[in-house]
Amino acid sequence: MSKKLSIVAIIPARYNSSRFPGKVLALLAGRPMIQHVYERARRATLISDVLVATDDERVERTVEEFGGRAVMTSPDHRTGTDRVAEVAAGLDAEVVVNIQGDEPLISPEVIDQAVRPLLEDPSIQMTTLAHRVEHSDDLANPDVVKVCVDEEGYALFFSRTESLEDCQGSKSHRLLRHIGLYVYRRPCLLSLAALESTTQEGVLGLEQLRPLEYGYRIKVVETEHTSYGVDRPQDLEKAERILRAGKEELP
Repeated sequence: MSKKLSIVAIIPARYNSSRFPGKVLALLAGRPMIQHVYERARRATLISDVLVATDDERVERTVEEFGGRAVMTSPDHRTGTDRVAEVAAGLDAEVVVNIQGDEPLISPEVIDQAVRPLLEDPSIQMTTLAHRVEHSDDLANPDVVKVCVDEEGYALFFSRTESLEDCQGSKSHRLLRHIGLYVYRRPCLLSLAALESTTQEGVLGLEQLRPLEYGYRIKVVETEHTSYGVDRPQDLEKAERILRAGKEELP
């Protein structure tokens, strides 16, 4: 493994989610959802610091109340990646981890898994995570993002639909369930944020299509750990049941 790098996790957390306004502050097992994400990120062994990037004073205040660090950002960012990049531009970190603020069950171990390839291979500029597709219903579910991975473990395409014919038609390609966590070398992140949004990124609402369309390679780390994103109020109820059932460890 190469020299130790300075690695900072940044959690983009806007308040005005279109499907679930204020979801990052919604209570899960008695604590704000953003606190669950923050505390799990703090437990990752390769992370040296954790920050929350927000454009809302309510989020900033909540983070500070539980002892976290929040940075106010512009309200005009197109994506969470752009919000993370604004904060990263003022840091001297060599690697930046973008952890979604609506992933309260993210495993600290899976964060380390996503970071590790950048420590081991200096040619890798960006990684993300994926898990095998366990339920056939997920293929047709637009809330479940799929990624087609080539024989070297790099992303070929991301989609919300099951019609990834180029992926399914090749024995050397794999179709996986995408987990929305990204790790970047800082110059790569800043370069991506300076690029114009692409057509497919806007049509599908998938910011990870921007680097692909501009020719960046995304290493996909396959993990056995599952994650559970909260998009709607009923998703929060399910996350609560998972925690209470003991299927996920409370931080």
